[in-house]
Amino acid sequence: MTPDELEKNLSDPWWRLTSGFLYQILIKGDEETEGLKAPFIPNDHQINFIENLHYRNIILKARQLGFTTMIAIYYLDCCLFGEGNTRAGMIAQDKFAAESLFRDKVKFAYDNLPPEIKARFPLARDSASELLFAHNNSSIKVGTSMRSGTLQYLHVSEFGKICARFPDKAKEVLTGSIPAVSPNGIIVIESTAEGEAGAFYEMSETARKNKESNKELSKKDYKFHFYPWFGATEYALDQYGIVITEKDHAYFDSIEQECGVTLSIEQRAWWCATRDTDFSGEPQLMWQEYPSTPKEAFKKSKEGCWYTEQFTRIRKEGRICSVPYREGVPVNTFWDIGNSDGTAIWFHQRVGMQDLFIYFDEGWGEPYAYFVARMQAKGWIWGTHYLPHDGAHARQGESANLSPQQMLKNLGLKNIHIVPRVSELIHGITRTREALVNDVWFDETNCKQGLIHMENYTRKFNNQTQTYTSEPVKSDGHSEASDAFRQFAQVREQVGRTRAISAPLLKSASSWQR
Repeated sequence: MTPDELEKNLSDPWWRLTSGFLYQILIKGDEETEGLKAPFIPNDHQINFIENLHYRNIILKARQLGFTTMIAIYYLDCCLFGEGNTRAGMIAQDKFAAESLFRDKVKFAYDNLPPEIKARFPLARDSASELLFAHNNSSIKVGTSMRSGTLQYLHVSEFGKICARFPDKAKEVLTGSIPAVSPNGIIVIESTAEGEAGAFYEMSETARKNKESNKELSKKDYKFHFYPWFGATEYALDQYGIVITEKDHAYFDSIEQECGVTLSIEQRAWWCATRDTDFSGEPQLMWQEYPSTPKEAFKKSKEGCWYTEQFTRIRKEGRICSVPYREGVPVNTFWDIGNSDGTAIWFHQRVGMQDLFIYFDEGWGEPYAYFVARMQAKGWIWGTHYLPHDGAHARQGESANLSPQQMLKNLGLKNIHIVPRVSELIHGITRTREALVNDVWFDETNCKQGLIHMENYTRKFNNQTQTYTSEPVKSDGHSEASDAFRQFAQVREQVGRTRAISAPLLKSASSWQR
């Protein structure tokens, strides 16, 4: 390539992104590749997205289609070759993910530019989360929030997971980061699904319906992009040794008919093998991580859920409604305590013979001080705080080995009670089922996320026997809320009964009578 040809090519954004000349990416490596890096050449999905880019974009997708990598390179390219003063931001679900995104995608692509090209773009600042370019004062930054300043480009990675596990962070994205983007800027929100709840689901559904109705989109409307698993050519596998049942074939046949595609035996084999080996035979995890249709992505199977029958009855009886805080009645809390995993808390009042759940709170990776501060801000009268059996076990604290019980005492909580461990989990499940069919009420708004977790608390599936086991699924974010509620069920008879001080709930009413 002559110098003139190079300069001509460098002026062409499409050539820069698709030629494989400029940008390198990290790869997993296999027997067909040498080393752990390769030229970035966009796949069909990525090309389709760039060709159909709108001001605001929602990507609902199967896993590992490379969208985060592609968007990182696209934003980097805009900063390097743009007119200047461009600000690009990328948001990840937590600090670790943000650091990884910046290091392995943004910084790696910049560091591995051809030397003669990289020399044109010296850095004015090179931090752990931002590259600021000296030649045009443009920058690309990665973090968990982008509230400050004005952005021309914003990417939110795995927003579904942020909404499901970090609701406060999701709110910060919606109220802080997105408004920071200029009116003519580009926003890309991409994720796999995380159930029919949260902002990502609602935004995806709105965008999908706009697409289906052929609505003319404004700059404020999100364009819907969906990329199913079967569009990826690499998702195919030799059938040898892989069992594809008649039920599986019936499912694939229905997808062919609905989507107007043909699924080869190799594609069917890959899907079944991935389900059976990676997800222990759970089809709903395949729907979530490798969806065939947008509706399937958010689908949750009720088969195998612990409390389907009980919640069907609860909803039929209208026991999910408006349940406000009752002045003067102590609030009890029931915890599932996390260390590196999640913490979940149910807030409860006993009025007469009725158990009223007025609030639910949760968080992943948050210290106990975070939850205590949120509790203290409510100004409620506190009763007893119930912790699971391991609440008395010492854990590594800030300066000493302390139990969660002692940590919470040090933060100001009083009347902390340890719930004894059940001999068998199924006994706790049975107690929970019994509690749910009694006079238990939930506030529809303030307990919404906890109810979603409870209704989707599922047993593991044994693919060999084609049956559900008595062991719960612990990896989908639903177990913490369910385990916290189980603490209530195990001590329900011991929770202090409080005289009803206001009008009782009318069984036929949809809300509490004030």
